[in-house]
Amino acid sequence: MNLIKTSLAIVLATSVTAALANNLNSAQSIQSKTNAASAASQKRIDVSDERTQGLKAEIEQLEQEVKNLKVYRDHLTALVSSQEQEVVSLNSQIDEIKSTRQGIVPLMYQMVDGLKAIVAEDVPIKLDQRNERISKLESMMTRADVSDAEKYRRILEAYQIELDYGTKLGVYQGEISIDGQTRETDVLYLGRISVVARSLNGAKFWSWDLALNQWQEVDSSLKSELDKAFSIALKQAAPSLITLPVSLKVAEAQ
Repeated sequence: MNLIKTSLAIVLATSVTAALANNLNSAQSIQSKTNAASAASQKRIDVSDERTQGLKAEIEQLEQEVKNLKVYRDHLTALVSSQEQEVVSLNSQIDEIKSTRQGIVPLMYQMVDGLKAIVAEDVPIKLDQRNERISKLESMMTRADVSDAEKYRRILEAYQIELDYGTKLGVYQGEISIDGQTRETDVLYLGRISVVARSLNGAKFWSWDLALNQWQEVDSSLKSELDKAFSIALKQAAPSLITLPVSLKVAEAQ
């Protein structure tokens, strides 16, 4: 009887042990599967987190680009507005230039005619050069390759030269007409106050008479003073007081 009980106890213990072993193996298997699933889940979480961080960085970058594009758009809008204003201003200036040009062209022709009148009525200082300068200005006025600004500049330059003739002491070699005969002489001018011609041999002198509009022979008593004036004008002598015949009308002299 005792033997039977002992046997039954052994059998029961063996059965319980086997069941416990099976349960342990099953638990271990479940634990392993659980760990594997947990690891896989964690991996997926890590991957998902990396993607989330990447997407977040992309979103931040896109947001910054949107901000930059907005700033650039505002900049372009301001530029377009400024350019539109500039176009309006330029159109207005073009209209003004057209109007100014319509007025300046006739003025330039009048100025050239004025130069011709000055030279025609003036004392005979470098007449060939002055008439040649006027001819060049007249030819220039119809040239399309010369701008109106350049034409105006050259006309003003010609007027400046005419002004200089009225203030300077100078000498040049040129022809004068005496009693219908042409003579080669040295011509001295002191502004427009006095114009004196001297024969190339220095023997004779003539003064321009504005009232008679012709050359008049100068008394030989003034030869030394006139020679001194020529020397000063040629920078062969130091400046000093000189006596010259006056080439003015009576009213102008007074």
